[in-house]
Amino acid sequence: MTKKYSGINTICIHSGELEDKEFKGAVSPLYMATSYAFEDVEVKRYPRYFNTPNQVALAKKMAALEHGEAALIFGSGMAAVSTALLAFLHKGDHVVLQNTLYGGTSNLVTEEFDKFGIEYTFTQDSQPSSFEEEIMPNTKVIYIETPSNPLLTVTDIEAVAQISKKHGLVSMIDNTFASPVNQNPIDLGIDIVIHSATKYMGGHSDILAGTVISSEEKTDTIFQLAKNFGGSLSEYTVWLLERSLKTMGIRVRAQNENALSLAKFLETHPDIAKVYYPGLESHPDHEIAKKQMHGFGGMMSFELREGLDADLFQKKLNLIKSSMSLAGVESTILSPAKTSHGLLSEEEREKQGIKDGLMRFSVGIEEKEDLMEDLEQALKAIRK
Repeated sequence: MTKKYSGINTICIHSGELEDKEFKGAVSPLYMATSYAFEDVEVKRYPRYFNTPNQVALAKKMAALEHGEAALIFGSGMAAVSTALLAFLHKGDHVVLQNTLYGGTSNLVTEEFDKFGIEYTFTQDSQPSSFEEEIMPNTKVIYIETPSNPLLTVTDIEAVAQISKKHGLVSMIDNTFASPVNQNPIDLGIDIVIHSATKYMGGHSDILAGTVISSEEKTDTIFQLAKNFGGSLSEYTVWLLERSLKTMGIRVRAQNENALSLAKFLETHPDIAKVYYPGLESHPDHEIAKKQMHGFGGMMSFELREGLDADLFQKKLNLIKSSMSLAGVESTILSPAKTSHGLLSEEEREKQGIKDGLMRFSVGIEEKEDLMEDLEQALKAIRK
């Protein structure tokens, strides 16, 4: 039986450790094998079955971090999202999805679900009542993302979970932006938690991975499809991800602190039209965020005042990198309209409130004074 720990840093370091029985090393051993014994063994191990030594150990750590019973590790966040959804949705079924979602998830639904005969509805907003209004007799799943990408909308997790249970549905959440350090949706009643482990779990911009955490029963349902889809993760990357998780608690807490300071700095800056960060009292969902989050995260978005060139602004930054991904120890920035939500039409982006000049800012662990200085010099350089 895996020992349970209460502190996030202790869980990050010690839960699901793969014991080195012979040499007693402080680091989990790496089993690079893709071929394991078949005869006279209790478990038939095969990488595509998510049950190699490193896969099993990391899954235990993931489950402990999100207070779930079991987990699966995937080759990417989208592999985790697509497999989890399709494990519970079949021809003739219907899913209710939050209107503000990661662009890749939205594109998966709009481009692929019709081929499978799966019906879907996006809510008008993130209010709990909006989810209940869209439930149909054939609805099977409710899917949310909070805080959302890229506008940091905060959805009341507990309220949505209660609606889902009331109607006998499966509730899923993309918890990537919050990370397990800042938010634990299973404690609030959600059935399935999904992460792009590429982000805060990996934390160093060098790992591509995804994870799904749930009950033993629901995880097994996902596994039955996952083993056929083949989206498992290589042993070496699993080992690297387990290594990265050991510092997730201290990394994310440092990013929380930096992000709140920078959000306050930008909110009062004359060149910034609007800041989207749930830690700000001005954020419309601030009270909900306080209720369900342990920290407000390292992600924010902001809009430059009218007349300032967003593309030029990114080019003038020296310390903060223009980058496709997020949540690394280094601060990065991008235009959601050109990257994460580039697959959506202009009309779809406008409907979600994603303007062409919107900047998504992933705050790293650099000194906040250095980050403020970089933002200030870039704004000064483009000021008219």
